[in-house]
Amino acid sequence: MKHSLPLVLLALIGCAAPAWSAGMADQVSVIDPHVRQAPPGAKVTGAYMTLRNAGDRAVPLVTAGSVAAHITELHNHINDGGVMRMRQVKEIVVPAKGEVMLKPGSYHVMLIDMKAPLKDGDTVAITLGFADGSSKTIDVPVKRPTAAMLPKGDMDHSKMKH
Repeated sequence: MKHSLPLVLLALIGCAAPAWSAGMADQVSVIDPHVRQAPPGAKVTGAYMTLRNAGDRAVPLVTAGSVAAHITELHNHINDGGVMRMRQVKEIVVPAKGEVMLKPGSYHVMLIDMKAPLKDGDTVAITLGFADGSSKTIDVPVKRPTAAMLPKGDMDHSKMKH
């Protein structure tokens, strides 16, 4: 019986370990999330938010998912020889004790091949997945685009390649 006590204690410590070490998802707070209402007939839209990391280490966001779309990806806009292009990225790093803004013309969550049109006031569940395997699901309101939501600068979209 003496030999089983250390095993029981070890098992209890192993079960409690997740409570001692919070996952990356617990370090990140989501501020002002919203999904842009797409124009009628459009099958793609973006989700935007600020991700704030309270931890002492950078936190890589590596996936996003939503039942509202057939495909959900992390994206960024890049300047490729003077042409703005949207590209899927493998991660968005939230710096230690810092934040990253997901906004039009920059990093964002892309919802592709929407299952149904979204209207102003709807809510979309989006699950954010982090490099350590932890995740957090947020309820994100759909908002009609306003001038404040549009990217600053040159608004000529005729040269954009998606």
